[in-house]
Amino acid sequence: MGKDLADAIPECKALFDQADQILGYDLTSICFEGPQEELNKSNHAQLGIFVASAAAFKAMELKLKLEFEVLAGHSLGEWTALYAAGVVSFEDCIKILRARGEFMQAACEENPGAMLAVMNVDGDVLIDISEKAGCYVANFNSLGQTVLSGTAESIDKADGLCKEAGAKRAVRLPVAGAFHSPLMQPAADKMSAFLADVTLSAPNVPVLSNVTAGEHDASAIRDNMVKQITSSVQWVASVEKLVADGVEEIVECGPGKVLAGLIKRIDKSVAVRNIGQLADTENQ
Repeated sequence: MGKDLADAIPECKALFDQADQILGYDLTSICFEGPQEELNKSNHAQLGIFVASAAAFKAMELKLKLEFEVLAGHSLGEWTALYAAGVVSFEDCIKILRARGEFMQAACEENPGAMLAVMNVDGDVLIDISEKAGCYVANFNSLGQTVLSGTAESIDKADGLCKEAGAKRAVRLPVAGAFHSPLMQPAADKMSAFLADVTLSAPNVPVLSNVTAGEHDASAIRDNMVKQITSSVQWVASVEKLVADGVEEIVECGPGKVLAGLIKRIDKSVAVRNIGQLADTENQ
């Protein structure tokens, strides 16, 4: 993850080196060499995805000279977007995400939970199902995929209700807990205290909020990023806003093409591409 970019572009390698120095361990080797089960651990995965995404953004800036009018990110990726917009330094973002992972893991242990990805059920129907089951909508990912979050019992009940509603597929996610739900409130409380000492600047380009799907107001970024831990990720509304505001092309920076796929399911009219490897920066 990110290895070919670091091998070819010194500025990308410098980001991985800086992350290792800040963290005090070799995250780079885990990203580049694995093993997969080590990379899959929440603390390593979140930090690794951030650094690899920051490296992809750097490679895109250096090799493609693209300029952005607006930035957005999904969940963890919202911090990457804020970094790219100059709101938070690379060092502080590493520290924030390390703390975020620790806070969320502790909340998972304090309030055990589960998550359910539901395919091809309308979001409004799932809001009603979540209320009946006692769970919450965690992610409005695309028009055909919504994720529910809550206690194991509430997710079991929601699973049955989704099947009654005609869900083509409902899949339990292999996650540590009920992310983006009120069960994460202990993590949000800790994040609020942690961010009080972090410098956040006004963005140099607009950044959309997961919580509101609108542009972050500079004075509300801190509060919104605390709320993000317990709130639904409004990805569908975010993409719809981008298109409504006249965005014609969206570039996903980072490993994998999950967001690119979700975006195409939300609006096929917008051009989408991914930059995650060196080859993606060539012949564009």
